[in-house]
Amino acid sequence: MIPKKTPGPRRSAATEQALRVRGLRLTRPRRIILDVVRSTDVHPSASFVYRRVRRRLPSVSLATVYRNLRTLAAEGLLMERADASGLRFDGKTDPHDHFTCLRCGRIYDVPVSPNGGVRTRVAATTGFEVLNHRIEFYGRCGACRRRCGRTPTAGQRRRYGRQEP
Repeated sequence: MIPKKTPGPRRSAATEQALRVRGLRLTRPRRIILDVVRSTDVHPSASFVYRRVRRRLPSVSLATVYRNLRTLAAEGLLMERADASGLRFDGKTDPHDHFTCLRCGRIYDVPVSPNGGVRTRVAATTGFEVLNHRIEFYGRCGACRRRCGRTPTAGQRRRYGRQEP
């Protein structure tokens, strides 16, 4: 997986503004951590973020990265998502769903219907007031389908990039 390019000065200015609006201190590690997560579409783990941040700030600790990721997620600047491999972070905070490739483990963003299709149907059929929803899709991505060329049998199915027992 090749992440998007590292952010330039404009991205850092947007990051600083987002932190200021929420009243968070503008520490260098926090700005870099937010930039790293927002500059990639691979839904990184804390260890991925830590490795990227250390390139720009060698003295940062893993605990600092974890603490700041949790703070940024609590403030709504990032989204946390748990999966079989652990906690992952998403810099895209607008409403969207996810597709996880069971072969390579890559997570893709899936746009939600602009008219709120699922939420509207659930509300109409149940009477619930649906404020938010999350849908997870699982299967094989286009690249993995092209590589394999066939549908896996039950014994060959993979879960999050690892063979099922």
